[in-house]
Amino acid sequence: MEPDKNTGVYRGLVAQVNRIHRHTRQGSYETKKRYKESELRFCAFEAVEFHVQKLENIRPEHIVAYVEFMIAAGKAPATIKNELSGIRFYHDQLSSPRYRLPSNAELGVMIEKRRYAEKDRTWSDAEFHRALAIAQAEGHDDYITAFYLARFAGLRIHECFRIDTAIAEDALRERAIMIKGKGGKVRTVPIEDERITMMLKKMLAKTVRGHKLLVPDGVPKDKEIHALQLFLLKHRDEIQDPDDTRPLTFHGLRHNYGSSKYRELTDRGMSSLDASFTVSHLLGHNRRDVTNIYTVSVRKKGDADGK
Repeated sequence: MEPDKNTGVYRGLVAQVNRIHRHTRQGSYETKKRYKESELRFCAFEAVEFHVQKLENIRPEHIVAYVEFMIAAGKAPATIKNELSGIRFYHDQLSSPRYRLPSNAELGVMIEKRRYAEKDRTWSDAEFHRALAIAQAEGHDDYITAFYLARFAGLRIHECFRIDTAIAEDALRERAIMIKGKGGKVRTVPIEDERITMMLKKMLAKTVRGHKLLVPDGVPKDKEIHALQLFLLKHRDEIQDPDDTRPLTFHGLRHNYGSSKYRELTDRGMSSLDASFTVSHLLGHNRRDVTNIYTVSVRKKGDADGK
């Protein structure tokens, strides 16, 4: 993850990491090198997301947020554990840390509580359009394409960056996109918004046949995913509605898709149960209770309307 180099917060954290790295005698050269790389990636996240100036002030909830960030970026569990090992190594070298970092088991519990707390993570229309405008101003047709795919087809961030020219061509021909998701599960999602069609055609026109649509040649897919995540972190204050403190993440656009699709199906007369299972399948899940997470905004509106 590449931080905004012009921030003094990040440079200050790097100086602290370098100081610890110079004085530690624990571990082999390769282990210390790997731990430092993990810690620097975490510092980039801390600087942008929490503006923490001292390593001693890292809080448990910061670690939870970083794990969620890595999960959303499609990182494997083993990779996440390795990153956490590096972060804990540096934390253990601090003489007076203010907080104890949670264990992996404790992290799992904390993340589950956050995930099932039924928070509305959908974006407002204004936020969505502001994000598109900023991406357009910076020349990021790739980000715009990913935003549309998440908002109007429910794709995960790593699924967007997995699309190559063959998948895109098939999607345009069939009016549906076939994508491999978590656990190797393949699902087909109808393309029902012309903005997806427009952007797929635009990206195909400038992509060499057989290559990834949103990933430049020679660039790792994970790096491009991180770049998009950082784009949202960097521009969050510009994008997010004033005085709104809910998390604004790429994954939230899947919540928009799930909520709008659920509302569309029930408005057409489908039962709540059948609509939940249909949305679950479209999102790449097979459990109705997971779908409930994505339809919080719909159900809360129903409660407010007395339904």
